[in-house]
Amino acid sequence: MHDPRPLLERIPFPALRRRRLTTLQVNIGYRCNQSCVHCHVNASPHRTEEMSGEVADTVLAFIEHERIATLDITGGAPELNPHFRRMVVTARDMGVKVMDRCNLTILEVAGQEDLAAFLAAQQVAIIASMPCYLEGNVERQRGKGVFAGSIRGLQRLNALGYGRDGTGLELNLVYNPQGPSLPPAQETLEADYRRVLGEQHGIVFNRLYTLANMPIQRFGSTLISKGEFTRYLDLLQHAHVDANLGGVMCRDLISVDYRGYLYDCDFNQMLDMPLTRKGGARVHLSELRIGELDGRPIRVAGHCFGCTAGQGSSCGGALQDAAE
Repeated sequence: MHDPRPLLERIPFPALRRRRLTTLQVNIGYRCNQSCVHCHVNASPHRTEEMSGEVADTVLAFIEHERIATLDITGGAPELNPHFRRMVVTARDMGVKVMDRCNLTILEVAGQEDLAAFLAAQQVAIIASMPCYLEGNVERQRGKGVFAGSIRGLQRLNALGYGRDGTGLELNLVYNPQGPSLPPAQETLEADYRRVLGEQHGIVFNRLYTLANMPIQRFGSTLISKGEFTRYLDLLQHAHVDANLGGVMCRDLISVDYRGYLYDCDFNQMLDMPLTRKGGARVHLSELRIGELDGRPIRVAGHCFGCTAGQGSSCGGALQDAAE
């Protein structure tokens, strides 16, 4: 597989500094029941890396000690980690908002039959991958049968109250473009999702998040193989909007890998661009105190234009509102 990092590090990006840390985004393993073309993690059923119970305890202790407001759990399919449910329950008992980045088809995997009910009982906010409302587009990106499984997953979540007014059960969907192009306007696409998913499948949800595909890992390697990497980076750079710099997620979020090491964001984690101390030593969560990140420079490179192009793109969707 081609490594996009050397190409990305040659591209300058505006300097950024951190604000107060509010969100801990924790990647608890790269194993997944799917293997998607656009996946910036390069997750698949064959990956074996996963967070240990000891590191999970470190995460929970940090959240309690530093009074972190939000725990954002991602993967892979994070639910496959044996410590996922313990982390959810413990964090919720602390009053922390917990977000699960769920691929929907995991709800039908053997041993996960009660997962949807567990998430609802813990009032976990679900960020669900749903790259299109059309079956053909989803299956080209994510594999045969994924669309039908995703629809069944959404219907199961709706039946538990997710996405419905007054339940407090938050269900947000995530759209990714099919290839090296920018996402369309988030509000317009959200209206299309509501109409098609509602009329054809009876599905409701809270919000749609549009995310640009990051030119890293599997997607970045594919672009290099097809000779499209430079063109896509040019597209992102020319669509850059300075106003989006105020809303990028790395200013308030820190990414933790399955070993407990820290990165400015999940994308830097996948490029192996860690937070370091003087001398180059990696920073482990067990060594961190929240205040020492305040005002710290953020490690940037060419892929960061994926977050600032057009309306902007982050783990919370378009940045246009955040920038205004």
